[in-house]
Amino acid sequence: MTPKTDRQSVHIVGAGIGGLAAALRLAHAGLSVTVLERAATPGGKMRTLPSDAGPVDAGPTVLTMRPVFEALFADVGESLTDHVTLRANPILARHFWSDGTRLDLMADAQANRRNVEAAFGPTARDDFDRFTARACRLFDAFDAPMMQAATPSQAALTARVMRNPSLIADMAPHRSLMSMLRSAFREPKLAQLYARYATYVGGVPQTAPALLSLIADAEARGVWSVDGGMHRLAQAIARLAQTRGATILYDQHVTNIETDGTGVTAIVTATDRFPASRVLFNGDPRALREGLLGDGVTRAVPAHAVGPRSLSAHVHTFAATPTGPELATHNVFFGDDPMAEFGPLAKGATPEDATLYICAQDRGGGRRPGGRERFEIIRNAPPATSNTQDTAQEAQTCHTRTFQRLARFGLTFSPVPSPATMTAPADFAALFPGSQGALYGRSPAGLTAGLKRPTARTAVPGLYLVGGGAHPGAGVPMATLSARHAAEAILQDRTSTCAPRPAAMPGGTSTA
Repeated sequence: MTPKTDRQSVHIVGAGIGGLAAALRLAHAGLSVTVLERAATPGGKMRTLPSDAGPVDAGPTVLTMRPVFEALFADVGESLTDHVTLRANPILARHFWSDGTRLDLMADAQANRRNVEAAFGPTARDDFDRFTARACRLFDAFDAPMMQAATPSQAALTARVMRNPSLIADMAPHRSLMSMLRSAFREPKLAQLYARYATYVGGVPQTAPALLSLIADAEARGVWSVDGGMHRLAQAIARLAQTRGATILYDQHVTNIETDGTGVTAIVTATDRFPASRVLFNGDPRALREGLLGDGVTRAVPAHAVGPRSLSAHVHTFAATPTGPELATHNVFFGDDPMAEFGPLAKGATPEDATLYICAQDRGGGRRPGGRERFEIIRNAPPATSNTQDTAQEAQTCHTRTFQRLARFGLTFSPVPSPATMTAPADFAALFPGSQGALYGRSPAGLTAGLKRPTARTAVPGLYLVGGGAHPGAGVPMATLSARHAAEAILQDRTSTCAPRPAAMPGGTSTA
């Protein structure tokens, strides 16, 4: 058992990218930091699985918004590139349709315009120009008041729009992403391409707000591969946090966060108890709400902050030799009808005809390996709620459909991956307690969804949140930003005579 803590210490539950980034920031600020991680390695969803060709990324594969990571390292007196090797991808993603159409979106904006025109004609190029300009305006407008702000508010967002009323047309506040794209693009394939961006944050385009078109601009600003795989970034942050004095304990299954009338008092694991006055929770906030960490923290976040749930996925990870169309690092093989995928997903069903994303991990930075290489295939799926059927038979069916679909594009693998290479929604539910297998926390459905995510402070004094389930949301850059927000909240509260107690009525929104 660790000694009783003081106001200079913090315990972090979970070594996902958010927990690790927060550990680094807090340790650098001089706090005594202890991280308790359920798994045997750091990274959380940024995990790997073994293959004959080495560890395969089995989680996030795309590094965007590089300045977020540069700022993390710079804030602790370090340089990102001294700790990981990044390779810029000249091709952001390669897109395939079953009629033979192919489109490469490039890091070079003018090359994109040429590629769109070559594939779809000058009218499509003009539509593309207008859409990308719109996405850029939205990203620039909402980066500071939404993503960078620790506690975004409707008033701040409204004020931002009122200073530039033309943003209202760009936002299309009463339209879904799908509706907006269908009017923005006369070429249905381009509407289908950008509709898929809703899935980047676990949504479907018919309920995601048109505002999410700004994701396209985040990607257009650059995509990088991490040499050795994305997990190398998690390892680098963990090592640096340890050099700053943080302690990271693996294979620690936290079962309870104890509280009394004043707030958090201890963390209980399967084998130990750690007195704690400040706890940063890097897990799905729904686990708190559902009582998986004890009865004392079930009111930490309101119900609307954890539901409805986002998408899950069927994910294959394997090593094989590919035959067929030339792959880039990031590849998308579209289904024939987007609504045949998104319609069932919105109803909690697994679609028969789904778009498939393939990461060819060893092709990062434009490299072209020979022979066996590592792959991750992601097929969107509903979360593993009580309304879904995530059975062994469904898993086998999904596996068969995935590789049959790719074979119709002429893409095959040797050896053929087995069903054992697939992680299903129920598996993710077991890996990440309370998540129901939803990989992105709360669903982004509706214009105000971004304001409904919980912020760093909770209604339980001394308990804080970090990670993709908290503001500003899902994805590696967002989880890293949440670490900055959480660290700032903890450091601010440390200087107070006592931790603030955010007022949160049942079902209401915390004032934190």
